[in-house]
Amino acid sequence: MSPARRHRVLPTTDELRVWRGFIETAEALRGELGSRLQSEAGLSSGDYTVLLALSEADGQRLRSSQLAARVGWERSRLSHHLGRMDRRGLIRRENCTTDSRGAEVVLTEEGAAAFRAATVPHLTAVRELFVDALSPEQLAAAGEIAAALGQRVAARRRRRP
Repeated sequence: MSPARRHRVLPTTDELRVWRGFIETAEALRGELGSRLQSEAGLSSGDYTVLLALSEADGQRLRSSQLAARVGWERSRLSHHLGRMDRRGLIRRENCTTDSRGAEVVLTEEGAAAFRAATVPHLTAVRELFVDALSPEQLAAAGEIAAALGQRVAARRRRRP
């Protein structure tokens, strides 16, 4: 990075244009994927995120704190969302077998079935709206960009008190 760029405080007009394009496109993409997920499978994006994390976990169960970390949500947001999912039978909460102070979130058979039913239509939409819109080179660059941004955010989080 050049010294002039390193010392600049505010983004340039061109940098802001790229930033806005990135954010607006990402939001539009998330909105379209979420809308399709809801209409095709009856799941919200949040439901799918939680079901995915649980489906990948050992025994299809996670402590609430682990689940919050995996999905990147605040614990209060997760708690409210889990309450709605529990009422719909997608998950259940159980006392932790290894620590009586904690609770585990468990994927139910209904939740697993809903996740399986949603996966193919959701991944088809991801292919259509994201993968097929990019050349192989652009897709590789998008992966590199996502990794660089993820590393920057993670480094900033680690430095917080």
